[in-house]
Amino acid sequence: MSKKWDNLTLAFCIALLPPIWAVLAPHIHVSTGAVALICTGVYVANGNRFSDGVKISVGFLLGDFWAWAALHIMDLLQWNPDLELFVTLFVMGGLVVLISGLVPSLVYCPAWLCGWAIGLTIMSPLGMEGMKGYPWQIAVAMLMGVWYVGALLDKVQRMLLNWMEKKDGR
Repeated sequence: MSKKWDNLTLAFCIALLPPIWAVLAPHIHVSTGAVALICTGVYVANGNRFSDGVKISVGFLLGDFWAWAALHIMDLLQWNPDLELFVTLFVMGGLVVLISGLVPSLVYCPAWLCGWAIGLTIMSPLGMEGMKGYPWQIAVAMLMGVWYVGALLDKVQRMLLNWMEKKDGR
């Protein structure tokens, strides 16, 4: 199939599926719906490998938890805020790489780091009281990014390309 059809079907799928999520997310009380697009980017950058979907999802979910934990740790520490931030990020960042390096078949390190950054970006300005349901909202958006916008979009595009090939008699 030509590059033109590949681009056209991808454009159609991206024009259709992510907006459905954008409309649906607030109706299921997920105000962090755009997180799905970031997570899709990591899934796609990994080569749209459906077989890696679980370990990418695990990485994102661990990153979400890691952000929540980092914010709680920094809230408990009574040091200079810059020192708290540096030490927390230093220790937790190093642990991400070490832990994911021990179990690369279970956890995708880039997703863990990206998920952590997403969680910190969204939850840091909210404060401890303001972030109550946000880790769950972020987690839902992350999983939608991997499985709906990432994996399903890829499958739908491939189905369209296969249908077009059969229609052309190839």
